[in-house]
Amino acid sequence: MSTKKSVFRNPFFSALFGGAIVAVFGLIAISAGLVKSDGGSTTTTAAPMTAPVSSKSDGESTNVVNQIYKADGNGVAFIESQIPATETSTPSPFGEPESEGGGTATGSGFVIDGEGHILTNNHVIEGASKIEVKLGSSDTQYTAEVVGADPASDLALLKVDAPASELHPLTLGDSAQMEVGDPVVAIGNPFGLDRTVTSGIVSALQRQIQAPNGFSISNVIQTDAAINPGNSGGPLINSEGEVIGINSQIETGGSGSSGNVGIGFAIPINTARAEIHQLETKGEVEHAYLGIEGGTITPSLAKALNLPVSEGVIVQSVVKGGPADKAGVEGGNTSATIEGAQVSLGGDVITEVNGKKVAGMDEVVNIINAAEPGEEVELTILRDGQTKHATVTLGKRPASIEEATSGG
Repeated sequence: MSTKKSVFRNPFFSALFGGAIVAVFGLIAISAGLVKSDGGSTTTTAAPMTAPVSSKSDGESTNVVNQIYKADGNGVAFIESQIPATETSTPSPFGEPESEGGGTATGSGFVIDGEGHILTNNHVIEGASKIEVKLGSSDTQYTAEVVGADPASDLALLKVDAPASELHPLTLGDSAQMEVGDPVVAIGNPFGLDRTVTSGIVSALQRQIQAPNGFSISNVIQTDAAINPGNSGGPLINSEGEVIGINSQIETGGSGSSGNVGIGFAIPINTARAEIHQLETKGEVEHAYLGIEGGTITPSLAKALNLPVSEGVIVQSVVKGGPADKAGVEGGNTSATIEGAQVSLGGDVITEVNGKKVAGMDEVVNIINAAEPGEEVELTILRDGQTKHATVTLGKRPASIEEATSGG
């Protein structure tokens, strides 16, 4: 059974190419947003709100999900992307087959201002030759232009030329204020079933997921609100009717299933807030890049490998010519098999970043993701029993993991 927890808490050997997580053990979650139209029918059942969110005066409805749906539903977009034919059939970043003949992919999004800007996932519109959008309950289709896209955080900003009467911007909340157990509502278009609402709670915080280009997205919100293919790009909404996340991925139970099992992931709206201006003005977002591959050290791993510390990050390899390589960070030189996986040992052990102890890979990833290209970070490392320091000037993250590993 595939679980996101097993991917990101495996004690060792994921990759950090300046914010990249590539798990050696475990399975990657599938996309929650790209569903090809094939004429099938599906029944979607909304879960009840599990906790009261506010008290209402006499005569006023206490159906919070209904209130949120009425207030925010018209600000949700139904997105159809025309995917051109391809010569070869290749799997999508989440393992779903791509049709040689192209077709229509459906997803979700939401209006963020009165100018017609719509926020969605990059993987909903990537590679599309034409993007059409319907807003709320309207059947009017608008052709959307891509203002900017960021594959690394799986976000895209669209714009439609729609009249002001059709634009109902949603209020953006503060995802940092969310707590585990808080009730949430998702509105989107699962399996092409437009204007579907589901509800649940925040199941966990500070998760990390992998974007389609291989880099990691930090501080992700986990929810049990039903999210299915076609929900990608749609809003995850708090009890105040504010968007606190962009629904992006789901975890499945294996055996070829692609449906909801109560584990969905939403990119925090605070991540999007930090990128919207760059998407609108530059068309892209620049991210910091470290350029190492390594993994989290646990006490049991430290004992097995006779390491001098019980926590930190062991460097497996360093991207040639990358920022860490230029700063003198060294990767492993000995190959070993641990729990059936080939790993490289003997590399530097990172114990601190900027003077702060790091327990493992997740913390290093978060630090790099929060930094800017050109910033300096100081790594405290152990090498051959001695403590050393390496000052790394972070680079600009390559377009994909493949480009990073090839030294591009």
